[in-house]
Amino acid sequence: MSPDQLYLDLLAKVLANTIYEDPTMEPWAAEKIYDADKRAFGRDWPHNAHTMVGLARLNNLIDLGSAVLAEGIPGSFIETGVWRGGCCILMQGILEAKGATDRKVFVCDSFEGLPKPDAARYSADEGDFHHTFQELAVSLDAVKENFRKYGLLKDNVVFVKGLFATTLRSLDTGPLAMLRLDGDMYESTIVALESLYPKLSPGGYCIIDDYGAVAACKKAVDDYRAAHQICATMQEVDWTGVWWQKPRD
Repeated sequence: MSPDQLYLDLLAKVLANTIYEDPTMEPWAAEKIYDADKRAFGRDWPHNAHTMVGLARLNNLIDLGSAVLAEGIPGSFIETGVWRGGCCILMQGILEAKGATDRKVFVCDSFEGLPKPDAARYSADEGDFHHTFQELAVSLDAVKENFRKYGLLKDNVVFVKGLFATTLRSLDTGPLAMLRLDGDMYESTIVALESLYPKLSPGGYCIIDDYGAVAACKKAVDDYRAAHQICATMQEVDWTGVWWQKPRD
């Protein structure tokens, strides 16, 4: 394994904290313990780790981010819904490891948790209760500090604070090479797709974190793909994560 791959492999393990094995903090967990299988596939809410997506999705991010650079796909990286910032930290780590310092990483979140559902406009979100979990609210300052801890708080990292309906539609990103959506809800997902997918470069990658876990997210993705006749093959990462490559035509 090359030095840059060794670094990225270690970075993923540290971000998921499979090193010191912190316990889960899920409100419904009967036992607050570390479970290696759950952590590998992002099935718990870590107490200390900087991401909850698990090693499978982190390694997928490394693979696709590296492919972007190897294939020369133009554009920046962006994630919508970042929690403690782990996936965006890994994106920045990929750019640093590969010497691709001319690209930006956009870190988009309310930094105040998820919004209450707007069921009048997005009926698929009716009854959604993500907004009730204070564990999902991580401040902008806390996320910036996490970047700093890894030595990855650089000028090319752009923090975008606010609800997606307010921020993403007018966000000037330029072309995007990688789009990672982790907004859980129908509204968060469809707004991100409508605002950002047209900016994804041909050959770029679209990653959906919650496709298998949240029915409303899956519906938003399916609705958008159907409306825009997107037929690119959807690839599974694990029980919930999926991705596809935007056709080059």
